[in-house]
Amino acid sequence: MSDIQNLITIVMVTLGTFFMFVGSWGIVRLPDFYSRSHAVSLSDTLGILLILGGLMVYEGFSLNSAKLFIALVFMAHASPTGSHAIARAAFRGGLKPLFTRTENREK
Repeated sequence: MSDIQNLITIVMVTLGTFFMFVGSWGIVRLPDFYSRSHAVSLSDTLGILLILGGLMVYEGFSLNSAKLFIALVFMAHASPTGSHAIARAAFRGGLKPLFTRTENREK
C-alpha cells in the first residue's frame, strides 16, 4: 500500500469524522426541530460518504470496495430522503418552525 493511498484515506476519514461531529454539535446548539434536522442531514450524509470513500481508497480495487460503494450509493440516496420525509411529516403533523419568513421580514 502506498503512502499516498494512506494519506488520502486518513484525510477522508478525518474529514468525515469532523463533519459528523459538527452535525452532532448542531443537534445540541440549534433552536428548533427543522434547523436541527437540516444540520444533521447535511453534515452526517457528507460525513458518512467521506468515511466510506476513505475506506474504499484504503481497500483498493477489491470486492470489499465494491460492497462499500454499494453502501455509499445507498446512504447517498436514503439519508437525504429519510430526513426530508421526517421533516415533512413533522410539518404536516402541525409542528411549526421557530421563525417564519413573515416574522423575519417584519423585524
